[in-house]
This record gives sequence, structure tokens and C-alpha cells, in this order.
Amino acid sequence: MLAIAGNRRVNLEGADRSAADIIADLADRHWYHYRAGQGAKGPRWYARARARIDETAPTGYRWLLIRRNLTTGEFAFYRCQAPTPMPLTALVKIAGIRWAVEESFQAAKGQVGLDHYQVRGWTAWYRHITLAMLALAFLAAIAATQRPCDEEYIALTMPEIRRLLTVLILNPHRTAAQVLHWSQWRRRHQATARRCHYQRRSQP
Repeated sequence: MLAIAGNRRVNLEGADRSAADIIADLADRHWYHYRAGQGAKGPRWYARARARIDETAPTGYRWLLIRRNLTTGEFAFYRCQAPTPMPLTALVKIAGIRWAVEESFQAAKGQVGLDHYQVRGWTAWYRHITLAMLALAFLAAIAATQRPCDEEYIALTMPEIRRLLTVLILNPHRTAAQVLHWSQWRRRHQATARRCHYQRRSQP
């Protein structure tokens, strides 16, 4: 599965067309709603459809998987290939796994500086990314061991854990009580924002 731009051309029924142009040929009955897990603002629902492409290929099966954001109407496109026929649900599941990998890379860049290196040698680069991924694994392990919180607070997230470690260990200019007080304040307001987003998403 490979994400492509809407202007990329694919072969549909013997004609080369852009991925975005194929949307006009999809009837409403070809779109199915699938949930992509919980997001920061509530359940992430998308409409999915697919079209068979490259039917003249000698081996395998190929599809164009299309994802439509139900809120913004934005489209995303994926070229898919498999040795045997695959149902739409299987393609959607694989796309979700791909998204988890992308989220991990984004977390590594934002939380532990995976992309903050200024080296040109392979050895130095390898050492940097190894330490960055170890730090990310450390934060993820701490976050995974947190007990479920009530509706008043959200559980400690990786960004919040990193912030607490930075303030308490590297910049100990405030007392632990002050730091924890601000942490609880942020988590309480984040929980309130999450409830409001979830309530708005649940309304028709």
C-alpha cells in the first residue's frame, strides 16, 4: 500500500486517469463508513471506497483505495496490490496499520528530536536515531503503565511525561508540588476539551 497524490495517474478500464478524477465515477453505494479509532477530538470516521485498476497486469490484483474525511471532505488516495483478491475491510485495516507507523514517526520527531541531527556520517546518524528511539520507547512504556483516569483528568501522555521529566530533572527551579499542580491543571482542561469534542462529534 502506497499513498499517492490526487494528480497521479492510474489505469482504470484501459484508460489513464488521475486518481482524483475517479471519484466522480463512484456512486454513493460504493462508499462505506469505517471507524479509524479514537482521535483527540473524538472517534475518527472516514468514508472508504475502492476501484480496480491495472486489470491487464499479468500477476496480482491492484486497487485504488480512496479515503474521504466526513468533516472536511478531504480525500486521500492509496495504491494497493495483493497476490490474491482482498476485501475492502482488509485494505482498510492495512491502511490503519500504516497510520500507526506514521504516528510513531511523528511522535519521535516531536518528543525526542528524531529529526534534530546535524551529522553527515552514517555512524553518527545511526547513534542519534538509536538513542532517540530508546527515549521514545521509555516514554511509551511509562505512558502505557498509567492507570485509567476518571473523566475529570486525562491520563499522562508522552508529551506530558517528557515535560515533567524536563522540568523536574533538568530545570529544577520550581518545587515538585508546583509542577504537579500545573500538570493536573492542564490535564483537567484537556479532559474538558475532549468531552466537548466527543459530544459535538456524537451529535448528528
